[in-house]
Amino acid sequence: MSVEPSRQGAVARALAYCEDGGFEQELGHRVAFRTESQKGAAAQGELQRYLDEAMRPAFEAMGFVCTTYANPFADAGPVLLATRHEGDGLPTVLGYGHGDVILGQDEQWTKGDGPWRIAREGERIYGRGTADNKAQHTINMAALKSIIDERGRLGFNAKFLIEMGEENGSRGLLEIIEANRDAFAADVLIGSDGPRAAPDRPTLTLGSRGGVTFQLLCELREGAHHSGNWGGLIADPALILAHALASITTATGAIQIKEWLPPPRSDAVKQVLEGLAIDAGPEAPSIDLDWGEPGMTPAEKVYSWNSFAVLAMTSGNPQAPVNAIAPSARAVCQLRYVAGTDVTNVLPALRAHLDEHGFGMVDIDQSAGRFGGFAAAATAPDHPWALWARRVMEQSSNTAPAVIPSMGGSICNELFTDVLAMPALWIPHSYAGCSQHAPDEHILLPLCRSALRTMTSLYWDLGTGDVPR
Repeated sequence: MSVEPSRQGAVARALAYCEDGGFEQELGHRVAFRTESQKGAAAQGELQRYLDEAMRPAFEAMGFVCTTYANPFADAGPVLLATRHEGDGLPTVLGYGHGDVILGQDEQWTKGDGPWRIAREGERIYGRGTADNKAQHTINMAALKSIIDERGRLGFNAKFLIEMGEENGSRGLLEIIEANRDAFAADVLIGSDGPRAAPDRPTLTLGSRGGVTFQLLCELREGAHHSGNWGGLIADPALILAHALASITTATGAIQIKEWLPPPRSDAVKQVLEGLAIDAGPEAPSIDLDWGEPGMTPAEKVYSWNSFAVLAMTSGNPQAPVNAIAPSARAVCQLRYVAGTDVTNVLPALRAHLDEHGFGMVDIDQSAGRFGGFAAAATAPDHPWALWARRVMEQSSNTAPAVIPSMGGSICNELFTDVLAMPALWIPHSYAGCSQHAPDEHILLPLCRSALRTMTSLYWDLGTGDVPR
């Protein structure tokens, strides 16, 4: 007696892949590729090899047709697009993952045999790229395969983009997409990157904050002068810059430049953030509750508001100070902003603010190639696709998912929402304490099992036809 294909059957296949060791074996194979895109031209062979030897065979085994696009920038990574077309009248879903990683930091690892061989310790798997992003797209690919194996088809058209330069700012991806719009077109993006709000709570992220990075400079003279002979007689650029920086926020980090604030938040954004707690795990730093915009919860501050930070600052030589007043001081600063903020007015408003407060001698530098920026973009929490995903995720996990309007980190979200004009849904499979971008990066196996259940259920329901069109 034959057994009817079912969502439960597909989920069981996905979980068996994890429990039987298939997931760990496949992830180990993929982590072994040293795909350090920040090495530029020197990394291109390994980045291409990841697509050719790890991605293309896996997608082709599922009936996808693969196309590789060379990057228009010689030192930026290639892009693979895998396509499985099942019918002209079916919805088309675009997936996303990136196979590149940051630098390995080999000598700083304390787990296993370094970053390029996975190491199991309890319910943790260590290795560079495990959390960001090789495990995440491995989970989604396994969920797709479980559907095909169970039902014999997906029930929708699937496209899956794997880029090899996300850790280098996704340079060249815009040009590739603009030159091949029809190839990348879809009804919705469902991708996975970044952390959950809490390790044990499925999370739906609907956007990403943008960033404007710039340098403030106070250069008063050519050389340093003896602090005993000239202290109190000549202006100290470090003190001037410190006061200029202090004028930008309150003493507890609330932004004081009104043009830097986002527009009023929608009721839908307020609703999804109500009661949402941030749980980054036991090794994460403690949240300073009185820092940032007053009257807001931590979740509201990081997921729906703007923040200012000083990334680095120097005056003189801190490693070998001398008794002299330095000739200059500089600080690298960054504004993180949510979609809707007038980013074109960020630096003009800062210039006006500094002049108004008597800091005309402080210059703003945003030289091309030195300080990068990235755009903010978001899908509304009450968008039909967002409501659909929330419903399916709640059914599959028996708990309401956390909904994040804009993730704290950055990703190329605007390429999908703004350039390809589709809603973008991000379902992350990591957690904030995963040591992403640090030595001993890892994933949690219980979270991976939960993610396999969620993604398999989501893809199963996509194939039923009961989706927004």
